[in-house]
Amino acid sequence: MNNKIEVIGIDHGWSNIKTATQVFVTGVKEITTEPALFDGVLEYQGKYYKVGGGRQEVRSTKTEDDTFYLLTLAAVAKELKRRGLCEARVFLAVGLPLTRFGSEKADFIKYLTAEKDIEFLFENIKYHIIVENAAVFPQCYAAVFDKLMTFGRKTLIVDIGSWTIDIMPVEDKAPNEAKCVTIPKGLITCMRTINEQCVRQLNGELDESYIQEIMRTGRCEIDRKYYDIAKAEIEAFCERVYNSIREYGYNLSTTPIVFVGGGASVMKLFGGISQNNITYITDIRANAKGFEQLATTALRKAKKLA
Repeated sequence: MNNKIEVIGIDHGWSNIKTATQVFVTGVKEITTEPALFDGVLEYQGKYYKVGGGRQEVRSTKTEDDTFYLLTLAAVAKELKRRGLCEARVFLAVGLPLTRFGSEKADFIKYLTAEKDIEFLFENIKYHIIVENAAVFPQCYAAVFDKLMTFGRKTLIVDIGSWTIDIMPVEDKAPNEAKCVTIPKGLITCMRTINEQCVRQLNGELDESYIQEIMRTGRCEIDRKYYDIAKAEIEAFCERVYNSIREYGYNLSTTPIVFVGGGASVMKLFGGISQNNITYITDIRANAKGFEQLATTALRKAKKLA
């Protein structure tokens, strides 16, 4: 193992784990016996886990059990494989909602760095990593970090994630933290509402993968009755987002607004507003890329990275 530090940005979403190059479902389940196939299989401390599949249920924090730790190992493995490595010194760059940043930052770092020297297998490839440290950055801000200098005097960033919606005003190229808001009504709440209506009207549910496909592309090869329910509820969700923005005193007609996160595509496809003051960053890996850029910049300033 050489001394080069690999900075790996990870966005720990409740629906998907994102790195700069990878996206996979936030799901992990222990397998009681050695699997026949190793696609998506993590072997750690003598146990096997299937990564992906159905997403985890939302909990109050991400440090309650080892779920997000195991998902972090999988994310690191996927990134290292992309870089042609199976051994590395790793610096983890991760994020939290702006309004929970101060209260949860220390616990998240402690959780991710509890073990320093780690060996594990992912998809039957052995990895050996040394966790140098971790840094936590604000979600939403990270997604637009590389674009701050292009913003005017005031710009509103709206990061719509799986569980939260972060509203962050940027004034004179810097976030106004006093006016930042986190609303726990993200895309998962919309998916729940869709299935409540499907059961009520059609006595059946839609698999979340179908709902996510509609949200991402606007299309899905399913029964038209189910599609129409999903479309109507997604449009209603978009209207609730707009109403939240209005409630916090922003004029939708004049305020420069940038939608980011998984919900950016939803707002673009289903929001029903086409205006020059509203733009979209639809890359759901934007926060992970931002975490990685922020950490790399900080490490270079500290002369800990070439």
